Amino acid sequence: MMRLQKYLALCGVASRRNAEKMILEGRVSVNGIPVTEMGFKVDELQDTVLVDGRQISVQEEKHYIAYNKPLGEVTTVSDPEGRATVMDKFRDYPVRLYPVGRLDYDSEGLLLLTNDGDMMNHVLHPSHEVSKVYLTKVSNQVTEEEIRALRHGVMIDGRLTSPASVRLIRYETFDTVLLISIHEGRNRQVRKMIAATGHQVVSLKRVAFGPVSLGELPSGKWRRLTDEEIRRLKEI
Repeated sequence: MMRLQKYLALCGVASRRNAEKMILEGRVSVNGIPVTEMGFKVDELQDTVLVDGRQISVQEEKHYIAYNKPLGEVTTVSDPEGRATVMDKFRDYPVRLYPVGRLDYDSEGLLLLTNDGDMMNHVLHPSHEVSKVYLTKVSNQVTEEEIRALRHGVMIDGRLTSPASVRLIRYETFDTVLLISIHEGRNRQVRKMIAATGHQVVSLKRVAFGPVSLGELPSGKWRRLTDEEIRRLKEI
C-alpha cells in the first residue's frame, strides 16, 4: 500500500505536490469512487486509479529529456488561448512527459521533461537550490555597480532576491550580454531583476539547468539525458 499522491507521481502523472492539488480538485478516483482527502492509500496491484477519467498505472521505465524550447511556446500541457505548447513536440512520444518547471513564452532554451514525478519534485524543491543559468541580452550598458547589485540581491515583488552569479560577457552597440545564474524559481525572476536595475531584457535563453547544459542542441529539437546527467540530477 502507498499514499495516493506517491502513486500518481510514480505513474508520471505529476510531482507529488501537484498530485495533491489534483486530489483536492476531485480529479482522482479509486475503484470508481472520487478521492479528495490526503493520506488515502492504494494497493498498486489491486486498485483501479483514474485521473480525469483515464486509468493510470506505474510506469516502470523512466524517461528524461532535454528540449531546446523556441520562442513562442508555452510550458504547459495545454493552453486555453490555443497557443503552441512544448508538449506539441511530444504528442507521439511513447510515454506521457511533463515539463520540469517553467520557461516563459518569450524565453527560449533548455527545458527538462520527464515522466519521473519523484525526480521532478526533488530537483524543483527550493531546499536543493538547483542553479539555472541564463544568457541574457539587456538593453543599454549595464554598469559595474548594477552588476554588483544583481549579485548581492535586488528587491522584486517586495522581497530581496538571493545572491546570484552574474558575469559580463560583452558590451554591444546598444545592449549588454550577461550570464546570470540563479537558484530561486520566482515568476519571471531574471526579467524582474533586470527591471529593478532600470534596464529591460531584450532576449533570454536558459543554457543550463543544474548539471545539464544546452550545448549545441538546435532550437526545437530534443535529446535524451545521459546516464551521468540523470545520476547527477538525482544526487542533487
